[in-house]
Amino acid sequence: MIRINHHYLKLQSSYLFSDIAKRVAAYQEANPGKDIIRLGIGDVTLPLPPACIEAFHRAVDEMADSKTFRGYGPEQGYGFLREKIAQTDFRARNADIDPDEIFISDGAKCDTGNIQEIFSHSNRVAIPDPVYPVYLDTNVMAGRTGAYRNGRYENIIYMDSSRENSFVPDLPKTPVDLIYMCFPNNPTGAVITREKLAQWVDYAVKTKSVILYDAAYCAFVRDDTLPLSIYEIEGARNVAIEFRSFSKTAGFTGVRCAYAVVPKTCAAYDKNGDKQYLHPLWNRRHTTKFNGVSYPVQRAAEAVYTEAGSRQTKELADYYLENARIILQAMNELGYECTGGQNSPYIWIDGKTDSWGFFDLLLDKAGVVVTPGSGFGVCGEGYIRISAFNSRENVETAMKRVKEALASA
Repeated sequence: MIRINHHYLKLQSSYLFSDIAKRVAAYQEANPGKDIIRLGIGDVTLPLPPACIEAFHRAVDEMADSKTFRGYGPEQGYGFLREKIAQTDFRARNADIDPDEIFISDGAKCDTGNIQEIFSHSNRVAIPDPVYPVYLDTNVMAGRTGAYRNGRYENIIYMDSSRENSFVPDLPKTPVDLIYMCFPNNPTGAVITREKLAQWVDYAVKTKSVILYDAAYCAFVRDDTLPLSIYEIEGARNVAIEFRSFSKTAGFTGVRCAYAVVPKTCAAYDKNGDKQYLHPLWNRRHTTKFNGVSYPVQRAAEAVYTEAGSRQTKELADYYLENARIILQAMNELGYECTGGQNSPYIWIDGKTDSWGFFDLLLDKAGVVVTPGSGFGVCGEGYIRISAFNSRENVETAMKRVKEALASA
């Protein structure tokens, strides 16, 4: 008799964004003529940068000619893209990363979910709360957790992020092995200082743990004092794996291209306590289960690093940051305490009521979709997340509606 992976049964019955979709669908059915503005899910709305489109077209044309056609590419990614990433994203910021330590993929979501496969099931996992659900759910699927009780899974060390610690979790008091971090943070929009990040690196070195560092939103950082990569911190090469994405940097959410950095000096330990380097393990996993990102997509991603592409992607991020400023200003004027909206496309708002109640109020009264903070963890209760990923017109209209709705609530 064939059996299922019973750990899947521990997952909560519905995914956060599925719940949102159901409520929005019910609202649309009850209000067929009403326009809805979506500031919930973090999907981009502006088209790809012209430099990327041009490179995309050229690469597609190459695929139409037998002399330039490409079949299977290297699973780890083409050298032309890996070299540009290493030079521009890391070495230019004094982060010592080599091209062959970079693995091109189809999304940071996939990488942050798949990376846990190379680690032991017995590892003690530390996850922030609030948290991007993928970090937690993939460890549930893998069997690293116990049952779900009172909003949390047993056997997970939750790192509370709150207003008191500026939504940057404190070092764990319980020993941990695998640590998930994300800055600029999704969902809270919080950022981490160089000094605070150095404390985490020092902790990982001392405890022989590994940090999984999600830097998917680093393109929105405008404060020069903030680190863009964990590898800007001395010692991080030995204890950290970093994830980046072109989804928000260049609008690739529908195109799919990202990368993970696994330094050759980053190590864990086998059951005998002997050091094992993670680079060959991830390389084996990557080449066994992944066939690579398509050639045209990688050429489009390479164009991000041209002079025109760099300028155009910055303009994209600046556009969304201005949206974030408008949202942040409006909510502050209404008297709400907020985090994010600066150096981040997300605004994390203390809703002064339960999260789903505030979600329903804004949907019913303003026709605006946000994300309830409780969907990101126990510490998210009472908050909502508003995304800046929409058109300027929609953001301005949405905030006008929100002001009217809250004034009459």
